[in-house]
Amino acid sequence: MKLDKMVKRFRIDKPKKFRLSDIDPRDTCGLDLNKEEGKLLIAERIDTLAKRQEMLYAQDSWSVLALFQAMDTAGKDGVIKHVMSGINPQGCEVHAFKAPGPEALDHDFLWRAAQRLPERGRIGIFNRSYYEEVLVVRVHPDLLKPQKLPDKVVGKAFWKERFKSIRAFERHLVRNGTKILKFHLRISKEEQRQRFLDRLDDPGKRWKFSMGDVVERGRWDDYMAAYEDMIRETSTPEAPWYVIPADDKWFARLMVSAAMVDALEDLDLSYPKVANTPELRQVREALLNEGAGPAAIKKAGKDKAA
Repeated sequence: MKLDKMVKRFRIDKPKKFRLSDIDPRDTCGLDLNKEEGKLLIAERIDTLAKRQEMLYAQDSWSVLALFQAMDTAGKDGVIKHVMSGINPQGCEVHAFKAPGPEALDHDFLWRAAQRLPERGRIGIFNRSYYEEVLVVRVHPDLLKPQKLPDKVVGKAFWKERFKSIRAFERHLVRNGTKILKFHLRISKEEQRQRFLDRLDDPGKRWKFSMGDVVERGRWDDYMAAYEDMIRETSTPEAPWYVIPADDKWFARLMVSAAMVDALEDLDLSYPKVANTPELRQVREALLNEGAGPAAIKKAGKDKAA
Protein backbone atom coordinates (compact mmCIF):
# COMPACT_ATOMS: atom_id res chain seq x y z
CA MET A 1 0.00 0.00 0.00
CA LYS A 2 1.33 3.45 -0.91
CA LEU A 3 2.01 5.94 1.87
CA ASP A 4 -0.66 8.39 0.70
CA LYS A 5 -3.29 5.65 0.91
CA MET A 6 -2.06 4.65 4.35
CA VAL A 7 -2.36 8.21 5.58
CA LYS A 8 -5.92 8.51 4.28
CA ARG A 9 -6.89 5.55 6.46
CA PHE A 10 -6.20 7.71 9.48
CA ARG A 11 -7.82 10.94 8.25
CA ILE A 12 -11.21 11.36 9.82
CA ASP A 13 -13.46 12.22 6.87
CA LYS A 14 -16.70 10.94 8.45
CA PRO A 15 -16.47 12.32 11.99
CA LYS A 16 -20.06 11.61 13.00
CA LYS A 17 -19.39 7.89 12.63
CA PHE A 18 -15.95 8.05 14.25
CA ARG A 19 -15.04 5.97 17.28
CA LEU A 20 -11.63 6.26 18.87
CA SER A 21 -11.59 2.50 19.28
CA ASP A 22 -11.63 2.24 15.46
CA ILE A 23 -7.92 3.15 15.47
CA ASP A 24 -5.61 0.48 16.83
CA PRO A 25 -2.56 2.17 18.44
CA ARG A 26 -0.43 -0.79 17.29
CA ASP A 27 -1.50 -0.64 13.64
CA THR A 28 1.33 -0.27 11.12
CA CYS A 29 -0.74 -1.01 7.99
CA GLY A 30 1.06 -4.31 7.55
CA LEU A 31 4.47 -2.67 7.18
CA ASP A 32 6.96 -5.17 8.53
CA LEU A 33 9.97 -2.93 8.97
CA ASN A 34 12.71 -2.72 11.52
CA LYS A 35 13.72 0.59 13.07
CA GLU A 36 16.44 1.32 10.52
CA GLU A 37 14.23 0.55 7.52
CA GLY A 38 11.60 2.85 8.99
CA LYS A 39 14.19 5.61 9.34
CA LEU A 40 15.07 5.36 5.65
CA LEU A 41 11.43 5.81 4.60
CA ILE A 42 11.05 8.75 6.96
CA ALA A 43 14.24 10.34 5.60
CA GLU A 44 12.82 10.21 2.06
CA ARG A 45 9.65 11.98 3.18
CA ILE A 46 11.64 14.57 5.12
CA ASP A 47 13.76 15.34 2.07
CA THR A 48 10.62 15.88 -0.03
CA LEU A 49 9.07 17.97 2.74
CA ALA A 50 12.16 20.20 2.88
CA LYS A 51 11.93 20.87 -0.88
CA ARG A 52 8.22 21.71 -0.67
CA GLN A 53 8.82 23.95 2.33
CA GLU A 54 11.40 25.91 0.36
CA MET A 55 8.82 26.49 -2.37
CA LEU A 56 6.25 27.49 0.26
CA TYR A 57 8.70 30.06 1.64
CA ALA A 58 9.66 31.39 -1.80
CA GLN A 59 6.05 31.67 -3.01
CA ASP A 60 5.08 33.53 0.18
CA SER A 61 1.36 32.97 -0.36
CA TRP A 62 0.18 30.01 1.75
CA SER A 63 0.96 29.18 5.36
CA VAL A 64 0.70 25.78 7.04
CA LEU A 65 -0.41 25.07 10.61
CA ALA A 66 0.13 21.61 12.11
CA LEU A 67 -1.37 20.85 15.53
CA PHE A 68 -0.34 17.95 17.77
CA GLN A 69 -2.46 16.63 20.63
CA ALA A 70 -1.82 13.44 22.57
CA MET A 71 -1.62 11.80 25.95
CA ASP A 72 1.69 11.98 27.83
CA THR A 73 4.52 9.85 26.34
CA ALA A 74 2.72 9.52 22.97
CA GLY A 75 5.74 11.05 21.23
CA LYS A 76 4.72 14.56 20.16
CA ASP A 77 8.18 15.99 20.83
CA GLY A 78 9.88 13.16 18.97
CA VAL A 79 7.60 13.43 15.95
CA ILE A 80 8.13 17.19 15.72
CA LYS A 81 11.90 16.85 16.18
CA HIS A 82 12.33 14.14 13.54
CA VAL A 83 9.80 15.25 10.92
CA MET A 84 10.92 18.89 10.99
CA SER A 85 14.63 18.05 11.14
CA GLY A 86 15.28 18.87 7.47
CA ILE A 87 13.32 22.10 7.31
CA ASN A 88 14.99 25.51 7.12
CA PRO A 89 14.49 27.08 10.58
CA GLN A 90 13.69 30.41 8.90
CA GLY A 91 10.54 28.85 7.46
CA CYS A 92 9.27 26.96 10.50
CA GLU A 93 8.39 27.87 14.07
CA VAL A 94 7.35 25.57 16.92
CA HIS A 95 5.23 26.71 19.85
CA ALA A 96 4.65 24.57 22.94
CA PHE A 97 1.54 25.69 24.79
CA LYS A 98 1.72 25.32 28.56
CA ALA A 99 -0.95 26.27 31.09
CA PRO A 100 -2.26 29.79 30.29
CA GLY A 101 -0.80 32.68 32.25
CA PRO A 102 -2.61 35.75 33.65
CA GLU A 103 -2.62 37.66 30.34
CA ALA A 104 -4.07 34.72 28.40
CA LEU A 105 -6.69 34.11 31.09
CA ASP A 106 -7.90 37.69 30.64
CA HIS A 107 -8.65 36.97 26.96
CA ASP A 108 -10.81 34.47 25.10
CA PHE A 109 -9.45 30.93 24.88
CA LEU A 110 -8.30 31.32 21.26
CA TRP A 111 -6.40 34.56 21.82
CA ARG A 112 -2.93 33.26 22.62
CA ALA A 113 -3.00 30.78 19.73
CA ALA A 114 -3.94 33.59 17.36
CA GLN A 115 -0.77 35.44 18.43
CA ARG A 116 1.34 32.49 17.28
CA LEU A 117 -0.15 31.73 13.87
CA PRO A 118 2.40 31.22 11.06
CA GLU A 119 3.08 33.99 8.59
CA ARG A 120 2.58 33.42 4.89
CA GLY A 121 5.30 31.21 3.50
CA ARG A 122 5.93 29.48 6.81
CA ILE A 123 5.02 26.33 8.69
CA GLY A 124 3.75 26.72 12.24
CA ILE A 125 3.82 23.79 14.66
CA PHE A 126 1.63 23.79 17.77
CA ASN A 127 2.78 21.30 20.40
CA ARG A 128 -0.57 21.21 22.20
CA SER A 129 -2.93 24.04 21.27
CA TYR A 130 -6.29 25.65 21.89
CA TYR A 131 -7.68 22.11 21.90
CA GLU A 132 -6.44 21.81 25.47
CA GLU A 133 -9.51 23.91 26.28
CA VAL A 134 -11.82 21.04 25.29
CA LEU A 135 -9.57 18.29 26.66
CA VAL A 136 -7.78 19.09 29.92
CA VAL A 137 -10.26 21.78 30.90
CA ARG A 138 -13.17 19.49 30.13
CA VAL A 139 -11.70 16.67 32.21
CA HIS A 140 -10.87 19.18 34.97
CA PRO A 141 -13.72 21.73 34.81
CA ASP A 142 -12.35 23.54 37.87
CA LEU A 143 -9.77 25.02 35.46
CA LEU A 144 -12.57 27.19 34.07
CA LYS A 145 -12.66 29.26 37.28
CA PRO A 146 -9.43 31.20 36.59
CA GLN A 147 -10.87 32.21 33.22
CA LYS A 148 -13.45 34.33 35.06
CA LEU A 149 -16.14 33.72 32.49
CA PRO A 150 -19.59 35.21 33.14
CA ASP A 151 -21.94 32.67 34.69
CA LYS A 152 -24.36 33.32 31.86
CA VAL A 153 -22.07 31.78 29.22
CA VAL A 154 -21.19 28.64 31.17
CA GLY A 155 -24.37 26.69 30.54
CA LYS A 156 -25.41 23.29 29.26
CA ALA A 157 -24.28 24.10 25.73
CA PHE A 158 -20.87 25.40 26.83
CA TRP A 159 -18.71 22.71 25.19
CA LYS A 160 -20.82 22.71 22.04
CA GLU A 161 -20.27 26.44 21.81
CA ARG A 162 -16.52 26.01 22.20
CA PHE A 163 -16.48 23.46 19.39
CA LYS A 164 -18.49 25.90 17.28
CA SER A 165 -15.95 28.67 17.99
CA ILE A 166 -13.06 26.39 17.00
CA ARG A 167 -14.71 25.38 13.73
CA ALA A 168 -15.37 29.03 12.87
CA PHE A 169 -11.79 30.01 13.79
CA GLU A 170 -10.32 27.32 11.57
CA ARG A 171 -12.65 28.12 8.67
CA HIS A 172 -11.50 31.72 8.91
CA LEU A 173 -7.83 30.66 8.75
CA VAL A 174 -8.42 28.37 5.75
CA ARG A 175 -10.32 31.09 3.89
CA ASN A 176 -7.30 33.33 4.37
CA GLY A 177 -4.70 30.92 3.04
CA THR A 178 -3.68 28.71 5.97
CA LYS A 179 -3.53 24.96 5.41
CA ILE A 180 -4.42 23.15 8.66
CA LEU A 181 -3.44 19.64 9.69
CA LYS A 182 -4.38 18.23 13.09
CA PHE A 183 -2.72 15.14 14.52
CA HIS A 184 -3.82 13.06 17.47
CA LEU A 185 -1.10 10.54 18.28
CA ARG A 186 -2.99 7.55 19.62
CA ILE A 187 -1.10 5.53 22.19
CA SER A 188 -2.40 2.55 24.15
CA LYS A 189 -2.64 2.64 27.93
CA GLU A 190 -0.24 -0.30 28.18
CA GLU A 191 2.35 1.38 25.95
CA GLN A 192 2.10 4.52 28.06
CA ARG A 193 2.75 2.41 31.18
CA GLN A 194 5.88 0.94 29.59
CA ARG A 195 7.16 4.37 28.55
CA PHE A 196 6.59 5.73 32.06
CA LEU A 197 8.61 2.82 33.42
CA ASP A 198 11.36 3.54 30.89
CA ARG A 199 11.54 7.11 32.12
CA LEU A 200 11.77 6.02 35.74
CA ASP A 201 14.41 3.39 35.02
CA ASP A 202 16.61 5.57 32.80
CA PRO A 203 18.48 8.36 34.68
CA GLY A 204 18.76 10.26 31.40
CA LYS A 205 14.97 10.30 30.96
CA ARG A 206 13.88 10.56 34.59
CA TRP A 207 13.69 14.36 34.39
CA LYS A 208 10.75 14.00 31.98
CA PHE A 209 8.62 12.27 34.61
CA SER A 210 6.09 14.20 36.67
CA MET A 211 3.77 12.96 39.39
CA GLY A 212 1.07 14.89 37.57
CA ASP A 213 1.45 12.44 34.69
CA VAL A 214 0.28 9.61 36.95
CA VAL A 215 -2.70 11.68 38.12
CA GLU A 216 -3.78 12.28 34.51
CA ARG A 217 -3.30 8.60 33.70
CA GLY A 218 -5.91 7.88 36.35
CA ARG A 219 -8.41 9.83 34.22
CA TRP A 220 -7.62 7.83 31.08
CA ASP A 221 -11.24 6.95 30.24
CA ASP A 222 -12.33 10.56 30.72
CA TYR A 223 -9.63 11.70 28.32
CA MET A 224 -10.55 9.09 25.73
CA ALA A 225 -14.17 10.29 25.83
CA ALA A 226 -13.03 13.92 25.52
CA TYR A 227 -10.76 13.12 22.56
CA GLU A 228 -13.48 11.20 20.77
CA ASP A 229 -16.00 14.00 21.21
CA MET A 230 -13.44 16.62 20.16
CA ILE A 231 -12.57 14.77 16.95
CA ARG A 232 -16.20 14.11 16.09
CA GLU A 233 -17.04 17.78 16.55
CA THR A 234 -14.04 19.42 14.88
CA SER A 235 -12.78 17.17 12.06
CA THR A 236 -13.94 19.10 9.00
CA PRO A 237 -13.11 18.89 5.27
CA GLU A 238 -11.04 22.07 5.52
CA ALA A 239 -9.29 21.12 8.79
CA PRO A 240 -9.33 17.33 9.25
CA TRP A 241 -8.01 15.33 12.16
CA TYR A 242 -5.53 12.53 11.58
CA VAL A 243 -5.62 9.89 14.34
CA ILE A 244 -2.19 8.28 14.03
CA PRO A 245 -1.29 4.96 15.70
CA ALA A 246 1.66 5.81 17.94
CA ASP A 247 2.70 2.66 19.80
CA ASP A 248 5.44 2.28 17.18
CA LYS A 249 7.29 5.59 17.11
CA TRP A 250 8.77 5.11 13.64
CA PHE A 251 5.31 4.51 12.16
CA ALA A 252 3.84 7.64 13.75
CA ARG A 253 6.72 9.71 12.38
CA LEU A 254 6.32 8.17 8.94
CA MET A 255 2.59 8.88 8.79
CA VAL A 256 2.95 12.48 9.98
CA SER A 257 5.73 13.18 7.47
CA ALA A 258 3.66 11.62 4.67
CA ALA A 259 0.60 13.67 5.61
CA MET A 260 2.68 16.87 5.69
CA VAL A 261 4.12 16.15 2.24
CA ASP A 262 0.67 15.40 0.80
CA ALA A 263 -0.70 18.65 2.25
CA LEU A 264 2.06 20.77 0.70
CA GLU A 265 1.75 19.01 -2.65
CA ASP A 266 -1.96 19.82 -2.68
CA LEU A 267 -1.09 23.51 -2.58
CA ASP A 268 0.44 23.37 -6.09
CA LEU A 269 3.51 25.30 -4.99
CA SER A 270 6.09 26.73 -7.36
CA TYR A 271 9.01 29.12 -7.31
CA PRO A 272 8.20 32.70 -8.37
CA LYS A 273 9.07 33.40 -12.01
CA VAL A 274 11.41 36.34 -12.41
CA ALA A 275 12.00 37.71 -15.92
CA ASN A 276 15.57 38.10 -17.15
CA THR A 277 15.37 41.88 -17.44
CA PRO A 278 18.05 44.14 -18.95
CA GLU A 279 18.96 45.26 -15.43
CA LEU A 280 19.59 41.67 -14.35
CA ARG A 281 21.67 41.00 -17.45
CA GLN A 282 23.80 44.06 -16.70
CA VAL A 283 24.32 42.86 -13.13
CA ARG A 284 25.29 39.41 -14.38
CA GLU A 285 27.80 40.89 -16.83
CA ALA A 286 29.32 43.06 -14.13
CA LEU A 287 29.66 40.10 -11.78
CA LEU A 288 31.28 37.98 -14.49
CA ASN A 289 33.75 40.75 -15.26
CA GLU A 290 34.73 41.19 -11.60
CA GLY A 291 37.00 38.17 -11.83
CA ALA A 292 38.40 39.03 -15.25
CA GLY A 293 40.80 41.77 -14.18
CA PRO A 294 40.95 45.46 -15.28
CA ALA A 295 42.16 44.75 -18.80
CA ALA A 296 39.33 42.33 -19.58
CA ILE A 297 36.75 44.74 -18.16
CA LYS A 298 38.16 47.59 -20.29
CA LYS A 299 38.11 45.38 -23.41
CA ALA A 300 34.51 44.29 -22.71
CA GLY A 301 33.53 47.93 -22.51
CA LYS A 302 35.18 48.73 -25.87
CA ASP A 303 33.55 45.71 -27.54
CA LYS A 304 30.16 46.83 -26.28
CA ALA A 305 30.71 50.36 -27.54
CA ALA A 306 31.68 49.03 -30.97
